[in-house]
Amino acid sequence: MSNKHLRQQETAHETAMGKAFLCERVVFRGKDLHQELSERDWFSLYLYSITGKFYTPEQMRMLNYIWVCTSYPDPSIWPNHVAELAGNVRSTPSLSLMSGLSISEASIYGRRPDRRAIDFLQRTRKALDAGEELSGLINAALKKYRVIYGYGRPLARLDERVLHLVKKARDLGFADGPHFTLALEIYHYLKKNKRLTINVAALAAAIGADFGMSPEEYQLYLTPCFIAGMVPCYLDGAAKPEGSVFPMRCESIQYSGPERRSW
Repeated sequence: MSNKHLRQQETAHETAMGKAFLCERVVFRGKDLHQELSERDWFSLYLYSITGKFYTPEQMRMLNYIWVCTSYPDPSIWPNHVAELAGNVRSTPSLSLMSGLSISEASIYGRRPDRRAIDFLQRTRKALDAGEELSGLINAALKKYRVIYGYGRPLARLDERVLHLVKKARDLGFADGPHFTLALEIYHYLKKNKRLTINVAALAAAIGADFGMSPEEYQLYLTPCFIAGMVPCYLDGAAKPEGSVFPMRCESIQYSGPERRSW
């Protein structure tokens, strides 16, 4: 970046994304927010903000379902746990939900594995189209990373969402997409040779890839998807006496490490 460019940015913020001309109009990715986008629902607008394009009603239903099927109001799920604890200590709704959302980018669940899942499917699809063998690509990935995101599950053997998502994809006409079928081919290979099952991340990533999303766009699309499950947990925590969520006495902790030491 040149000094000239920095000096230009000092006096004017250049952007192609949008601008609010107060008392007049708002431009949202090249369209008038109040004139051209006023009939869009919020979800459609959110996807447009990410990708700059609009999806068909069937695609919208599919993308919406991916959000719906991951909305678990279970306080034992880590982001929900944080949201409930925050509500119980009387934090605000925004801080509570954003605290829960912030830990949804973990290494074994949430957004980082989602991004790696779509990246792997897209790279593998391109490699197969170039003539490479699927088994070789899978084994090379396992040798390098020891895991293929979207396959296996940290806390359970099966993913109850898979059958529902496959049915929805079939009902809406997306089960024959090149990345969706690839995700299932990878599953069949891993089940036979590595005894690994598939989880919803692989199939959801396949839908995103078949809809033309980049890994960055896909991660942005999924970022708010846990919110609907967090809200009931926040409300539950806020309704209980302060400090009563997940209380733990020191003597209730079963410790098996080194004995107490003098310092």
